[in-house]
Amino acid sequence: MSTFRLRGGRVFDPASRIDGQIADLCVRDSRIVHLDAEEVVDREYDITGMTVMAGGIDMHSHIGGGKVNLARMLMPEDHRIRMQREQAENALELASCGVCTPGTLATGYRYAEMGYTAAFEPAMIASNARHTHLEMGDTPIIDHGAYVMLGNDELFLRMLAQGEDFERLRDYVGWSINATKALGVKVVNPGGISAFKFNQRSLNVDETHAHYAITPRQVLHTLARTLAELGVPHPLHIHASNLGVPGNVDSTLATIDALEGLPGHLTHIQFHSYGTEGPRKFSSAAERIAEAVNAHPNISIDVGQIMFGQTITASGDIMKQVKQADFASPRKWIAGDIECDAGCGIVPFRYREQSYVNALQWTIGLELFLMVKNPWQITLTTDHPNGGPFTSYPHLIRLLMDKSFRDEQLAKLHPEVAQQSALASMTRELSFEEIAILTRAAPARLLGLRDRGRLSAGAAADIAVYRDDANREVMFSTPEYVFKDGELVARNGRIVATPVGGTHFIEPEFDRSIERTLDEYGERHLAYNFRHAAIGRDELCSCCNGGRLLPAACVAHGNSTGEQPS
Repeated sequence: MSTFRLRGGRVFDPASRIDGQIADLCVRDSRIVHLDAEEVVDREYDITGMTVMAGGIDMHSHIGGGKVNLARMLMPEDHRIRMQREQAENALELASCGVCTPGTLATGYRYAEMGYTAAFEPAMIASNARHTHLEMGDTPIIDHGAYVMLGNDELFLRMLAQGEDFERLRDYVGWSINATKALGVKVVNPGGISAFKFNQRSLNVDETHAHYAITPRQVLHTLARTLAELGVPHPLHIHASNLGVPGNVDSTLATIDALEGLPGHLTHIQFHSYGTEGPRKFSSAAERIAEAVNAHPNISIDVGQIMFGQTITASGDIMKQVKQADFASPRKWIAGDIECDAGCGIVPFRYREQSYVNALQWTIGLELFLMVKNPWQITLTTDHPNGGPFTSYPHLIRLLMDKSFRDEQLAKLHPEVAQQSALASMTRELSFEEIAILTRAAPARLLGLRDRGRLSAGAAADIAVYRDDANREVMFSTPEYVFKDGELVARNGRIVATPVGGTHFIEPEFDRSIERTLDEYGERHLAYNFRHAAIGRDELCSCCNGGRLLPAACVAHGNSTGEQPS
C-alpha cells in the first residue's frame, strides 16, 4: 500500500467548499485520505505556490461510436497532421494522430496532458453500443461513459403514438439504459431525425410528426419523466429542435417549458441561442437564454463554444447536417440512415473570424458563460469536435478568465460583430473556483459521480496540479502533475503512464416483462435480435479493455439540478 503527499498547494475544491486554501493532499493507493501532517509517506511532492484541482471532466465530447469513425475516415488529411509537441516521440505513446477528431489513443493522451481524467460520449445508439464501448475502452488513461440516444427510435415513437401506458415506456427506457450500459439518455432533435425519414425538413417543438402524429414536446416530457422516476442522476441530455436556425431561441425556451419543472440538461446551447434581429436577421439571444436558465434551477446547460479554425461536425441531427452540407469545407460530407434507431451527418467545417455568422456564434457562447449566474448550472464544452477540438479548452479558459485578452480577440472579428456585441461591455472574469466548478465539480454532480470532481477524503485520487502563470492558456495547457486514481500519468505536459480508464454506467430497475414487447418488435422489423443486444458486466469489462466498472447509484425521485452540494 503506497502513500504520497502533495504539500503546500492552493486547493480549489468547490464541492467541498474549499476556495484557494493552502493545504496538503494525501493519497493512499487510488483514494484521497486524511493523514496527520507528520505521518510518514512513501513520497512527498512540494507544490508550494501551485494550483490544485480535481481531474477535469468533459461531460459532452464525441469520442466513440460510428459517427466518430466516419468523421475520422472523411478527413484523412487531419490524421496526417501531427501535433508539434516535444512528447511526440514519447515511447509510451503508441502511434495515433489527428487534431479535429484524434484517434482513440491520442484522445486519451491529449486529455490527460491537460489535466482531464474523464470524458463522456453523448450520442451512443443502442445498435452500436458495443462498438462505442470498445472505442472508449481503447482510449487510455481517462474514465468514460456514454448516453444512449432515444426519442427517434421507432419503437419508442410507436409506443408513444399508440398511447401505451407511461409505465411501459418507462420500462423500455430502463431496459435501454441497462442493455447499453449507458450513464444517461440523450435526445437529438426530438422526433426530428425520424421525421426527416418521412420527408419533413423541420420539426418545431409543437409541430406534429408526419407519420407518428406526436410532437417533440411529448417526446421531451415523456423521456424527462422516465429518467426522474427511474432515478437516473443525469437529467435528460437534450439536443433541442432547430439547431443553428436563426430565431431558434423560441424553440429553446419552448423546450424548457416542455419539461414542466423536471430536470433537463440542454447541450451545446450556443447553437440554440439565435435571434432574428438586425439587417442580417441573425442575432444573439444569449441574454434571453441566460435569463431562462437563471430562472429555472431544474435546468443545466453546456455551451458548445465555437473555436476558430478547421474542425469537423458529426451529429445525429441529419435534418440539420443535410442543410449544412452546402457549407462543407473541404467540400465533402456523409449522411447516414441508421435504420430504425437514428441517423447521422458528417460535415467538415472551418470557423472563420471574418465570417459574420461565425464571429457572432463565438460571442454568443462567451456571453452565455458570463451571463449565467450560478456556475453549478453550466459546464465548459466545445461539443467536440462540432464547435472545435477539446484541445482548445485552455484557450477558452483564458478567454473566460482574462477580459483584456478577450477584448483583443474580439477586436479581430468581423467589424459589425466587434462593434455591436454586448461582450465588449462585460467585465466579468471567471475565478479559479468558477473554472473548477465548470470543468470539474458541476459535471461530476450532474452525472451522479459522487467520488469524482472533488478532493475530499474518500474521493478518487484524480488530481491536476498547475504551475501558476499569468497566461492562463499556458497554465491550463501543461499541468505540472496529473494523477489518475493515484497514479502519476502526466508530468509537465508529458505522458509518463498509460493505465486503462474505468467505465461509468447506471443500472436502473425496470419490469423485465417489457422484453416480450422488444422480442416481438425485433422479429417483425429488425435485422438483429433484441435478445442479443444487452451487454452484461463481464462483456462490458472485456469491451473496455479490462478497465474498472464504475456503476453509479440511482437517486431519489425529484432531485433538482439547481441544488448545490452540501
